[in-house]
Amino acid sequence: MGKFIFVTGGVLSGLGKGITSASIGLLMKSRGLKTTNIKIDPYLNYDAGTMNPYQHGEVFVLDDGGEVDLDLGNYERFLDTNLTFDHNITTGKVYAAVIEKERRGDYLGATVQVIPHITNEIKERIRKIAADYDVVIVEVGGTVGDIESMPFLEAARQMQLEEGRDNVAFVHVTYVPKLKVVGEQKTKPTQHSVKELRSLGILPDAIVARSEDPLEEGARKKISLFTNVPEEAVISAYDVEDTYEVPLLLEKEGLGRYLAKRLGLGEKKPDLDAWMEMVERYRSLTETVEIAVVGKYVKLADSYLSIKEALKHSSVASGVKVKIRWIEAEDVEKHGVGLIEGVDGIIVPGGFGARGTEGKMMAIRYARENDIPFLGICFGFQLTVVEFARNVLGMEGAHSTEINPQTPYPVVDLLPEQKGIDHLGGTMRLGAYPVKIKPDTLARKVYGKELVYERHRHRWEVNPEFIEKFEDAGLVFSGISGDDRRRMEILELPENRYFIATQFHPEFKSRPMKPAPVFRGLVKAAKERAEIKKG
Repeated sequence: MGKFIFVTGGVLSGLGKGITSASIGLLMKSRGLKTTNIKIDPYLNYDAGTMNPYQHGEVFVLDDGGEVDLDLGNYERFLDTNLTFDHNITTGKVYAAVIEKERRGDYLGATVQVIPHITNEIKERIRKIAADYDVVIVEVGGTVGDIESMPFLEAARQMQLEEGRDNVAFVHVTYVPKLKVVGEQKTKPTQHSVKELRSLGILPDAIVARSEDPLEEGARKKISLFTNVPEEAVISAYDVEDTYEVPLLLEKEGLGRYLAKRLGLGEKKPDLDAWMEMVERYRSLTETVEIAVVGKYVKLADSYLSIKEALKHSSVASGVKVKIRWIEAEDVEKHGVGLIEGVDGIIVPGGFGARGTEGKMMAIRYARENDIPFLGICFGFQLTVVEFARNVLGMEGAHSTEINPQTPYPVVDLLPEQKGIDHLGGTMRLGAYPVKIKPDTLARKVYGKELVYERHRHRWEVNPEFIEKFEDAGLVFSGISGDDRRRMEILELPENRYFIATQFHPEFKSRPMKPAPVFRGLVKAAKERAEIKKG
């Protein structure tokens, strides 16, 4: 029988439940247990696909095309695994399924209610995933007390009753503030949060206390006394420099050992040597390079979380720490490319809509003309094509039909299968598709193989009518789609040090010990450029 660990959050959002859940997953996997993570998102959206990154951070894309919460990206990176769309359960998905069953007559005339119909649907989805695993960590999004989370917490309570207490554990993540005026850590928010949880019939087995500094012994004892949780299960999760240190901190605090004991999983010693070595290597880096990310959502760094992590992975692999210069594309339009000067590399990431497009193209041109290592991603790939058409081929007014449907040179156009689609959610070219890489190109050198599978999320593509003109002018399309051979997937400029762009999102498959090849190549090129600059 599989074991379940539910992770809930209290006091306020943004405490790091996702990193805590991912870390618990790693601690279980490191003990030789077949482990996976599920994320519950209480919002009514069916998936994350139509949400603005400013509201919810980046939209993470899975191999099967699922558009999901960014926490699934954390799970994939920490567990080095590929998840499915079913690993993200939303209120929208649950209610849609229940209403469909009611319309079919599956409930045999019953009055359809939150209990038992909604809660049964939630439990069924969790158990369906759990069938293939020893341990399943289920993160319940939101904060205890939110009206949206109630059915999910009730389903979790029922699961402990049905599966047996030995098979279901609850970890509650709370906040322990330290007020400057009194100079001590305050446990009252945690006490109130646990009281709220207990009122729902859930007794936490462990409390992960988030704080700026290590938990004081007095605060630990007080939390234990007032929440009825053993002192050994009150875990101090204080701020660390790097999120990849969190699993090591939680293991040191005894959380992995305690949960294994609580669920009867034996006393296997975790094998975290490779993870520890990776963390130590990153921590010991002294040399730095600066890479600019010129985007349209940079005010919220979580909008580009996977890019940030891919650069971190490449830092470890390249022996140089990447400092990111976040630049708003609209600011480049207002103040010029002087904002980018001095960097060792430039990334122009994905995005939708007209805002900031000219600023992004100014950054692309600056990278191309000054031979600065460059990586364009998705919309960044498309705008690289537009910039080349305008400034090298002299096609004045060239654009993507997404931004200017009346452009005289539609060098980027809507995918044929997208024409006539009126539903925006889940209808893009989504998920992992094969990419065939041409020999004797930068892309082949970087990937080291002919066929790769990368994750996509787009509606527009390079217009095939213009490809010959681009190639005659020196732009090389070094990767094409492996399924139909008509879509351009990778472009590069051979005369530049490192100038490459991809229609897909390589950052979604980057892992701490297996960095995405194009990111690793960018950081390596940036390091070489920085060394030349130093003389």
